[in-house]
Amino acid sequence: MRGLCALMCFGLVGALQPKQHVAQRGPPAVKINKINGHQWVTENCRWLSTLLRQKSSAVRKLGLAAAAVERDKVLSGVEKLFRVHTLEVFQRELNESERSLFQAVDGLQRVLKGNLRDVVNMKESSRQRLEALREAAIKEEQEYMELVAAEKHQQEVLREARDINKTLSILDEIMEDVRKAADRLEEEIEDHAFDNNKQMKGVNVEAVLRVEEDEDDNKRKNVSRQAAKGNLGLSMLIDSQNNQYVLTKPRDSTIPHADHHFIKDLVFVVMLSLPCGWFCTMMGLPPMFGYIICGVLLGPSGLNSIKSVVQVETLGELGVFFTLFMVGLDFSPERLHKVWKISVQGSGYLTLLMVFAGLLWGHLLTLPPSQTVFISSCLSLSSTPLVSRFLAGGSRGESKEGELDYSSVLLGMLVMQDVQLGLFIAVMPTLIQGDSEDMDSVLIGVLHVLVLLARVVTSLAAVLLLCWLLKSHLVGPFYRKLHAASKGNKEILVLGTTAFVFLMLTVTDLMDVSMELGCFLAGTLLSSQGHMVTAEVMSCAEPIRDFLSIIFFASIGLHVFPTFVLYELTILLVLTFSVVIMKFIMAVLVLSSILPPGSRHIRWVVSAGLAQVSEFSFVLGSRARRAGIISREVYLLVLSVTTLSLLLAPVLWRAATHKCIPRTERKPDQ
Repeated sequence: MRGLCALMCFGLVGALQPKQHVAQRGPPAVKINKINGHQWVTENCRWLSTLLRQKSSAVRKLGLAAAAVERDKVLSGVEKLFRVHTLEVFQRELNESERSLFQAVDGLQRVLKGNLRDVVNMKESSRQRLEALREAAIKEEQEYMELVAAEKHQQEVLREARDINKTLSILDEIMEDVRKAADRLEEEIEDHAFDNNKQMKGVNVEAVLRVEEDEDDNKRKNVSRQAAKGNLGLSMLIDSQNNQYVLTKPRDSTIPHADHHFIKDLVFVVMLSLPCGWFCTMMGLPPMFGYIICGVLLGPSGLNSIKSVVQVETLGELGVFFTLFMVGLDFSPERLHKVWKISVQGSGYLTLLMVFAGLLWGHLLTLPPSQTVFISSCLSLSSTPLVSRFLAGGSRGESKEGELDYSSVLLGMLVMQDVQLGLFIAVMPTLIQGDSEDMDSVLIGVLHVLVLLARVVTSLAAVLLLCWLLKSHLVGPFYRKLHAASKGNKEILVLGTTAFVFLMLTVTDLMDVSMELGCFLAGTLLSSQGHMVTAEVMSCAEPIRDFLSIIFFASIGLHVFPTFVLYELTILLVLTFSVVIMKFIMAVLVLSSILPPGSRHIRWVVSAGLAQVSEFSFVLGSRARRAGIISREVYLLVLSVTTLSLLLAPVLWRAATHKCIPRTERKPDQ
């Protein structure tokens, strides 16, 4: 080992040699620095050699101690194993310290021999040091936990030795039994998530910052820093990419935890949504715009007071689920049977026209085909929750014999677009590979898309078959028993309805169909049981839908950036009006070709309902940006166009309904 140390020291001197040749051409002060440099290397090599001799002696003594423990006949087998394991931990700690030292010297030697002006060389050296530090961090964490366990075991041995020499009281015996039971409980519920996942493929060790409390509360921050040993799990982690993480599952499951940031966020959203929604109602605007304004004020572009953004958005997703469930309650199977063909054809043709127009513009602007296909697919989707709010409340009026109801056609096409959303997410990896100009890759991508399309069609057929079986044999008896059990207790009815919605949601998700379709089908199945059932379920589900919808529209506002919109207002208005007008014209053309002659007058209202961009483009855009399909600039443009189109949607909807629908068939808010 000393020979290896001397060899590395000579190598380090050799690496420094070119610098010394250059220094000899300089003033005499540089020669003094050269002499001092040689003295520094000599002294530190001697010191390093002494440390290595001491380390070798310590490792040898630890080995002798482990052999002595093995020969000790007084100790039990378990105690022998524990002591030998502890000594081995000490040996590994010494060996790892030595290895880290030589890795550092080797890294310094490699950097000095390289070209200091080469960024790639310096980056590779930095990457190698980072990998070495990550591996050392994992090993050090494991050794630390083993030392903590050794300390705990040592304390238990000392406690047992003291207890042998004194008589325990009844209370002490009870507490000792409780302590042993608590130790067994901790061992049983211990997840060992760190040890089980650290060697998995794709797992990286990264440096994070742990923030115990709010930055502006220094007193509580100091207290929590002192109480960090308790590991209450209420802190926040921030990585080098500025992503923030909160606790999802604590190590000690016996202690209850609460995410106070999430509770405060919900309080802020609910309290601010009331005045914002009230103000929009007084101004004659839909209250949903007030909720969006609430999200803008609380989001990153406003007060930036929302800490648990992901949790708020997740809760808002439940608002989408219950909105579609309420749509299904108002959408009987008979109406679904009348418009399913038009819904499938209309949504499919509209998407194909948007993709074709996108490819044409992409060819003129020399954009990659994968990027134009993705952007066109995003813009072809329309917002189901927004249109559902337009159609909510009031009667639709009676359609004449042989005519179709505009709301049925509109909702049918929107539900089919939600099904297409799942297909777009599945096709996204193929779009990533589509940037390659290899013909084989293109053919494989086309075949992959066809396979995915066939899988979606098969899954839809299976879901519809399952719905027919549930409608025929299960939904009726289930609701009758639920109704009988819920007399005088609405909790059972609410719980049973919610469980049925989540069941259908899970089934469609397992079959690779969108979860939104499952919620819609759950409402449709319950509506098939008659008007009384629909009215009772709707009275229970409406308050839940309304509250969660507030959270959903507020979460949309979190992604609205007014400063960016103001900076690029002209181009954003041009893009938004172009998208809205193009979608309206395409929808009119598609509906004119597939609607029966007696129902073509509704094409204007249906087209007005489709002439906006779905909020799910936020989800698709974020995934595409992470995957590298679109750039940051395109992502912000898609978000801004989506937001502006949603703001313009009520104006176009009111104009179309006032122009094309008789006054007796309009909603009260129309």
